[in-house]
Amino acid sequence: QVLLVESGGGSVQAGGSLRLSCRFSGSEEISSFSMAWFRQAPGKEREAVAIVDQNAKIAYAAFVKGRFTISKDNAKATLYLQLNSLKPEDTATYFCAADSGPVSWSRDRYTYWGQGTQVTVSS
Repeated sequence: QVLLVESGGGSVQAGGSLRLSCRFSGSEEISSFSMAWFRQAPGKEREAVAIVDQNAKIAYAAFVKGRFTISKDNAKATLYLQLNSLKPEDTATYFCAADSGPVSWSRDRYTYWGQGTQVTVSS
């Protein structure tokens, strides 16, 4: 069983920054899991923001455009998402997800989810 706990959300003005954290706990090592950050705005589908596989290969959604950085610290069993140059359209609940299988952009491929952390960006 895997438990994911996000933190670091908050309210910022456009152009601001936040650093989200996702603490991983379980019987296996975080390095054995593919992981991702998703987000969901009110009335919209949950969408992938960034993904990292078991070999630390990283990819970002097109809308990120160099503004966000995903990283994983295996020693601390924590996944991070640095959010810079935030825009009002980035307002959403951000979730981390994990799965022991291959990394994917699809939310259906992730078994474990955190409870989410709210990011609100005002103009």
